[in-house]
Amino acid sequence: MKRIMAMNFVLYGLLAATSLIFGLNALKAASEKHAFTPEDIPYGAVPAFVAPGAQLAVIEGNPGASSGDYTVRLRMPDGYRIAPHWHPNRENVTVISGTFKVGMGDRFDESKMGSFPAGSFAFLDPEMHHYAMASGEVVVQVHGIAPLQFNYVNPEDDPSRKK
Repeated sequence: MKRIMAMNFVLYGLLAATSLIFGLNALKAASEKHAFTPEDIPYGAVPAFVAPGAQLAVIEGNPGASSGDYTVRLRMPDGYRIAPHWHPNRENVTVISGTFKVGMGDRFDESKMGSFPAGSFAFLDPEMHHYAMASGEVVVQVHGIAPLQFNYVNPEDDPSRKK
């Protein structure tokens, strides 16, 4: 009887260890595909409809798709500005680092901007006119429903038209 109990204990131990090894390997594979540490964020050039000088990383989804979720990060140098614009879909913004300054309206007015330090969150309803600026180096994470579209209040502010 003791021998059978000991064999069962060893067998269950081997099964548990095997499950743990396979589980850890699956977790590692999943995290490599769907999780990022800050140094692994794949930053690249910004699209033409945003002023050059910042960097963009697509974390999840396709912001240019006709539908679906997306998450992007925008890394901006000190003083980087985004002219007054609006989006047809809701925009959710989390400040990851630095201080992000945001103003509401059709005209860029630095004196009317609010300052949002790291850890801040805001959501902007569709068609809400707003503008932004980096105070120091800033990283923001934006998520929402695709497509992500910029509609500049003043079409002359659209960087894609300045080529």
